Amino acid sequence: MPRLSLTGSRIRAKRLESGLKQVKLAQSVGISPAYLNLIEHNRRRIGGKLLLDLAHELQVDAVALSEGTEATLMASLADAASQEGVGEVARADEFAGRFPGWANVLAAQHDRINRLEHTVATLADRLTHDPYLSTSLHEVLSTAASIRSTASILAGADVIEPEWQMRFQRNLLEDAKRLADGAGALVSYLDGAEDGDAVINTPVEELEEFLAARQYHLAEVEAGGEIKADGVVGDYIGRYRTDAARLPLAEFQAAKARGLDPVQLAAEFGVGLAMVLRRIATLPLGEGMQPVGLVSCDGSGTLTFRKAVDGFAVPRFGAACPLWPLYQALLRPQVPIRMMVEQAGRDTPRFLTYAIAEVRQPTGFDGVQIVEAVMLIVPEGGVALAAEAGLPIGTSCRVCPRDICAARREASILAGGEGV
Repeated sequence: MPRLSLTGSRIRAKRLESGLKQVKLAQSVGISPAYLNLIEHNRRRIGGKLLLDLAHELQVDAVALSEGTEATLMASLADAASQEGVGEVARADEFAGRFPGWANVLAAQHDRINRLEHTVATLADRLTHDPYLSTSLHEVLSTAASIRSTASILAGADVIEPEWQMRFQRNLLEDAKRLADGAGALVSYLDGAEDGDAVINTPVEELEEFLAARQYHLAEVEAGGEIKADGVVGDYIGRYRTDAARLPLAEFQAAKARGLDPVQLAAEFGVGLAMVLRRIATLPLGEGMQPVGLVSCDGSGTLTFRKAVDGFAVPRFGAACPLWPLYQALLRPQVPIRMMVEQAGRDTPRFLTYAIAEVRQPTGFDGVQIVEAVMLIVPEGGVALAAEAGLPIGTSCRVCPRDICAARREASILAGGEGV
């Protein structure tokens, strides 16, 4: 793990800039060269009079030597080095200490690359599966074809009667206006869709917007209050109220803190596993807690709920690869699925997933069966994962860097992928 104190690295950098030998600097402050060497390699903490003496000999302010680098910078540098296969991760602290400006530039570029990868995956998902986008593109292309057809008639060699000329010109004007409106709406939609969550077109997206504003925890319902809503939002609030009543917040948090897994929690409270998974995803985030994700779908595989989590690309319109555990649960109703997965990408983040598909018959024994699958997504930092590698998954075939995949349905647009 990178050391957070870079005082020693700064002392070494300033000494080298001044042209001082390690032995001479050590003698001037009354310590041994060996001890100064340990300080310069961040193996001994330093402060007080010794720090002031070193700063005086190096002709710098003591604050400039003791000012620490943030842990986030060190984590970004180590992450960038590990992804590129650089074998000097342990020297990231030395690099940050000697070249703080370049270190911040490198960390900023690394974070930007990660954000761009997320944007590409999100837009690729929309381009492939978004019904609104598909309809809009069809409308634009159809209108353009109509304009071309009308224009070819007007530009032809045949003589057209004035009355028909007026009709064609009127049609051409109306189609041109329709094309401009459609193209403008499409551009606005794509601009707003860059983050994947800004445009609301479906009831599911309306529910996501409602929950995201409350961090997926309905404190009013927990306190016994009411939230007035209808449609999918009202249905969700009703289910949330049922879950909260069967799994009281304080008791459930205490049981979860004891380290019980979802199956044990379901047994302790006498409820179904799906309810436990939903409840875990709605717990308020306390200090040191890491967010988790949740996805649910109906028997057709259509997503009915999605709570994204950083690093796990939850598709909006049904790319199957990231949801493999969820669909595996659909194949085996009532059988709990526990699966470790590993996302494709430069840093290959790992997640532990819990999934279950439950069958309900709300209208009685002879009524229609409703199948719903639920999957909880727990990041590696939120649980101790086993040493074995996870199941390789990607965002979608079109932007998956893995060359070798038995389930690939279309070629990737990324050049030079990776094997699995």
